[in-house]
Formats: sequence, structure tokens, C-alpha cells
Amino acid sequence: MSQYLMSVYYEEGAEQPAPDVMEQMYADVNALNDKMTEAGIWVFGGGLETPENSRVVNGADGNVVVTDGPFPEAKEQIGGFWVIETKDLDTALEWAKQATIACQGPVEVRPFQDEPA
Repeated sequence: MSQYLMSVYYEEGAEQPAPDVMEQMYADVNALNDKMTEAGIWVFGGGLETPENSRVVNGADGNVVVTDGPFPEAKEQIGGFWVIETKDLDTALEWAKQATIACQGPVEVRPFQDEPA
């Protein structure tokens, strides 16, 4: 079994969905979380605060500096994520298809690196 990160993206500055649409999205995501849990693939997941609430901690040069986030300068931001454990990438992609419908946004699927021997 391999673990995969499914990241939900949104476009910063885009118009927010209407409250009734957001309620439906939350209900659909909760139903998907339950389905993943029942299937035994759900490891962890959650929604994230907006990028303005992030901080970047960088000690690459030996001097640790904390700055306001986000780290990447991009219009697309991660709004939430799941960590799932499935037998292969194809199975993870099948779950991502359900995830993109539930959250009404793009979902990136990325495998975790294998642990070194």
C-alpha cells in the first residue's frame, strides 16, 4: 500500500461560491470522508485557512527567519487536502475523481516518497 496526498486547489481572488453551494460542498466532502473511512483508505485530511494566515519558516542559510506567507507567489493556493493509502496510483486517481466533484475544484494527486531502506 502507498500513501498519496490529494491537494485541493482554489484560485486566490476568485469569487466565493454562494452560501448554499458552500453548504453542499461541505456535505459532499463529509460524505466522501465517511466513504473513505469505510473503505479503510483515509489517513488524514482537512481544510486550510487562507494563505494570509500562513507563515514561512526558512533556515536554509543557517539563519532562521519567519515571514508572512504564503511561500509560493501564485494565484492557485491549496485550500485543503487528504492523505489516503491505496494499493496503487490508479486507485488514488479514482478517489480523486470523487474528491474533485465533492469540493468542486481541482485535486492534485501526489505519491509520498518511499522510506529509505
